[in-house]
Amino acid sequence: MTSLNAGVIGVRLFISLFIQRLLAEIVGEAGIAKIGSLRNLLEMLSSFASVGIFSGVVKYVAEYQEDKEQLQKLFSTTLVFTVVGTIVVSITLFLSSTYLSVTIFDSNQYVYLIKLLAVVVPFISMYRIFNGVVNGLSRYKKLAGIDLFSYILSAALTVILLLTNNIDGALVAIAITPALQFFVLLYIFIKVLREYVQFSKLKFQVPMAKGLLAFSLMSFFSTVLLNYVEIDIRVMIQNRINFEEAGIWTAMTNISKNYMVFSSAIFSLYVLPKFASIYNKRDFKAELLNIYKTLLPLFGIGMLLVYFLRDYVIMIIYPDFHGMESLFKWQLLGDFVRLAALVLGYQFLAKKMVRNFIFSEILSLALYYGFSYYLTGIYGVEGVVMAHFLRYVIYFIVVLYLVFRYFKKQQQITD
Repeated sequence: MTSLNAGVIGVRLFISLFIQRLLAEIVGEAGIAKIGSLRNLLEMLSSFASVGIFSGVVKYVAEYQEDKEQLQKLFSTTLVFTVVGTIVVSITLFLSSTYLSVTIFDSNQYVYLIKLLAVVVPFISMYRIFNGVVNGLSRYKKLAGIDLFSYILSAALTVILLLTNNIDGALVAIAITPALQFFVLLYIFIKVLREYVQFSKLKFQVPMAKGLLAFSLMSFFSTVLLNYVEIDIRVMIQNRINFEEAGIWTAMTNISKNYMVFSSAIFSLYVLPKFASIYNKRDFKAELLNIYKTLLPLFGIGMLLVYFLRDYVIMIIYPDFHGMESLFKWQLLGDFVRLAALVLGYQFLAKKMVRNFIFSEILSLALYYGFSYYLTGIYGVEGVVMAHFLRYVIYFIVVLYLVFRYFKKQQQITD
């Protein structure tokens, strides 16, 4: 699976380099900042519209693949959650379009974009849920194909609309990308979905509400608050420094997200289902070490290459973004520690350790914002990436303690 994803991510990175370069040349730092804020908003909507139950769907589909009755209960509950979530989010976007446009983009000229997102919300929620089903079934090859094909389509759309309508075109293309992803997934996986999701037997009931609500709560803290904090930090940089520095930081996070997307695929497809099936400390440690031995060296080597070739990376992707060089060291160090911490943190999702998850996420986000605000006043935009590193060092230590405390308690119960 690692090799398969490496190929897909390699193609995606190549396409992304071209698009990011085009965006940098046409829309500049300020435009990159706006695109970053839109992506953050889309991530928040993805969680809100599906009521944050993606990880829950992955977990329960992996557990109940052979139990049709439990699957129907799961999908009936999911139906209710997504319908309610979609209606609430769409109405909220329509009613607060002006406020959101001014708050996020510092202008009321993007009201149309917020209203467009309100129309796209149903596709966002359906894609998220169906994607969770496919992840839970661990259909690695087909999912990789879906990911690659939908990415190529959205990339082509972005380029066309960017060249014809500048920043507005790019924003519209990004906004409607979830609809493209949904239709691609549906076209390729409709037979599999019909096999596991008996649409005619779905009921507007919530028999598994309690189990899925735990994942909703965890998603709120991991996805919604994270993206809210990123938007807030971007606004802080704009206000305390300028739009250009906000764009430079966003460009750095774009590079980071491009290589970190590889790990997110591994987490949802492999780590979460695997940890969900492990119930003792010995097996968990063995699997954790196996994941670390496989992933960390690969990422370590990749990150070293990115660091030593950073001048070329900037020249190829963001040629006019002066000042990015100093951000690489702290961003890459933070991402490496983050990878190690997130592998551990998936145990919270696998075992529904809601309190531990919420505590660690609130601590992480509070540290991120607090360190960013303080260090920006001293080091400028470099302070934000320094905060990124410091936050994940503390987060890793805390999560390591909480995970092994869980197994210690489990051992005491069995004894």
